[in-house]
Amino acid sequence: MDRIEIKGYKSFKDLALDLLPINILIGSNGSGKSNFLSFFEFLNRLYEQKLTEYVALNGGIDKYFFQGSKITDAICATIGFKDIFYSFELKEGDNRFVFSKEELGNNSLYTAIGAFGNEASIKSYSGLSIGEHIRRYLSEIKKYHFHDTGKSSPFTKESHIVNDTYFLYEKGGNLAAFLYGIREKEPIVYKRIIRVIQSIAPYFSDFYFNVSAAETVRLQWTDKFSSTIYGPTDLSDGTIRFIALATLFLQPVPPKVIIIDEPELGLHPLAIQTLAGMIKSAAAKGTQVIIATQSADLITNFDAEDVITVNQINGVSVMRRHSSEELNAWLDDYTLGDLWKQNILKGGQPK
Repeated sequence: MDRIEIKGYKSFKDLALDLLPINILIGSNGSGKSNFLSFFEFLNRLYEQKLTEYVALNGGIDKYFFQGSKITDAICATIGFKDIFYSFELKEGDNRFVFSKEELGNNSLYTAIGAFGNEASIKSYSGLSIGEHIRRYLSEIKKYHFHDTGKSSPFTKESHIVNDTYFLYEKGGNLAAFLYGIREKEPIVYKRIIRVIQSIAPYFSDFYFNVSAAETVRLQWTDKFSSTIYGPTDLSDGTIRFIALATLFLQPVPPKVIIIDEPELGLHPLAIQTLAGMIKSAAAKGTQVIIATQSADLITNFDAEDVITVNQINGVSVMRRHSSEELNAWLDDYTLGDLWKQNILKGGQPK
């Protein structure tokens, strides 16, 4: 995705933003970072024709309109990919959204593909071949969050070595089966993941896959100093999150887009530096990365052009991408993280 325009969605009154391979959002709590990330989840549910269910389960339609439906009567969005675009307009219906407009096109023509229904038409529309690229992008949108690492977290669940190996689930619930599939089909990639994990957890030896008769497996591992088999709860919160992140970014065929809120949670500074390297590696292979962070250590590893500051001004979220030229006088002596800490790179104070 090269460009996104959003009007009337949550804290965004009228946003137009160019997107690059790496997009790192920084800003204070409540500035709108999470609202921006949630729009991509909204887009995916819209594409999957599950918008009505998604909105009902997340508080109803009023909370999605900028300052409520009494102030804003429509949510409009356009997403652009080089010379093609997809756009829609949503209005309030009977306790659900109604598509008042839905269009697909390029620089020379566009066509209306649906209107006045409660679900989007783009998934099933086949009239324009240019829609295939957009459909693939929308279908692969997932907002990953590996925050839950407790005794009943998704990491502790069984997963099936056939049915649960196609893609990594948003909360990591199939991490064991997904890693098993990589080991069986892409051993070189699997060994790379192991080496990266060992770079931040030197005691880690390998995963232990004990496949049941029902072809399910749990996440288990061994260390270098004993024959004991451990589970995910025997790892620190930061280590299990890092394992999930390493698997996500280093998988053989990463998705078109990776979206994560605060991936640095619980990570040691060395692990944060390694995470930055994995983000760059995935972006170099064609994956678009969109991340919200409160970590000055993380943004220090990136160029100014990769960073977008998010501020809320009079109730409106405003996003701005900076440039190296703009900050050139500072970057000779300071890192991006330093500039953020000193509020020269304005976007709220980091943790």
